[in-house]
Amino acid sequence: MADATRKIAPVIEKDALPAAQSVVAPEKRARSRKRWLILPALLLAIGAGWYGWSTYGEQSNAETVVTEMPVRGDIENSVTASGLLSPIKDVDVGAQVSGQLKSLKVEIGDSVKQGQLIAEIDSASIETQIEIAEAELANLQAQMIDKTAQVVLSGANLTRQRALVAGNSAAQSALDEAVAALATAEANVDALKAQVRKQQATLKDARISLGYTKIYAPMTGTIVNTSAKEGQTLNANQTAPTIVTIGDLSTMTVEAEVSEADVGKLKVGMNAYFTLLGQPGKRYPGTLRQIQPTPSTENNVVLYYALFDVPNPDGNLMMNMTAQVFFVRSSAENVLTIPVAAVRSGSEGKSGEVTVVNAAGARETRKVETGIRNRVRVEITKGLDENDAVVVGTGSADKAASSSRSNSRRGMPPPMF
Repeated sequence: MADATRKIAPVIEKDALPAAQSVVAPEKRARSRKRWLILPALLLAIGAGWYGWSTYGEQSNAETVVTEMPVRGDIENSVTASGLLSPIKDVDVGAQVSGQLKSLKVEIGDSVKQGQLIAEIDSASIETQIEIAEAELANLQAQMIDKTAQVVLSGANLTRQRALVAGNSAAQSALDEAVAALATAEANVDALKAQVRKQQATLKDARISLGYTKIYAPMTGTIVNTSAKEGQTLNANQTAPTIVTIGDLSTMTVEAEVSEADVGKLKVGMNAYFTLLGQPGKRYPGTLRQIQPTPSTENNVVLYYALFDVPNPDGNLMMNMTAQVFFVRSSAENVLTIPVAAVRSGSEGKSGEVTVVNAAGARETRKVETGIRNRVRVEITKGLDENDAVVVGTGSADKAASSSRSNSRRGMPPPMF
């Protein structure tokens, strides 16, 4: 039985081998097929990466050049400031006497002539004061007649007493009394004369005050403000209340605020002009008249006022208009200019260097002479012509591409490489 068992076992093992091999073989074939599928994809990725590196890597190392042709035009070097418009001359017309404003004969915007009646204050109280002063003066004048008569009488009595004393018909004491009486009478007359003069001055002042109840324009101009209304009571005992303000709008003054860093660049007599917000293309020229020595300080910024005048015959310029002011230090017309960023070194009236791109596409350095310069452009007086391509900036292509991709990403998907 044992031998039979040993003979049967090998037979069973030999029969089982083909079944095991048949299970393992398909698994090996599946793994082999997967390797062949991964290999082409890997090669494709390597090729795409090499293409992206070769294309965009070269572009990232390339440098872009921005050029600009010189152009002819006007250029100026100026100090800029902001300012306000005001009349070249204005005056506050007030009341010199107290009383009720009886009538106001003008309104804002009215044109007035010098000497024109513009307002009237109730004069009843002052007229009463005049009557009282006139009556008091008449009383003093009547007293003067009496005092003068007493002087005449005292003088006659003195003459008589002297005659009597000379003839020994009167005592010396009588003569002394006559002398004293005459002196007293004359002193009374002098005192009364002083009272008369005082009363005459009082009457004169009352009549002047009566004249102040009618208010006349002190200058020719335009009513720019009214500070009182008809029926309003004005008290002139402490300060003169303003009734109207008259301004001469035929010429306007620009009050420009200049920083302390720029005020040293200004000179009296230099050309200036300004533009308005509503008329940006129109220039109003003038000449710097004054730089006020006393500055104003706003938020720790020191500002000086520079003034210049401009005619205003049509009345288009109005008070408190905002002006953009330009004080011209130097200027030129129809000259060759390039961006100031293109010039290396060099200042106004000095030499400098620029880079130009020649016809072959190569860059070369060119020496130039510069003229007037401002914050944007610079005048070229020598070394360039209108056909020279001047380099105004350089940069890497990858920066430009990065900027372009950044802008495109807002509405487009990112590139693959």
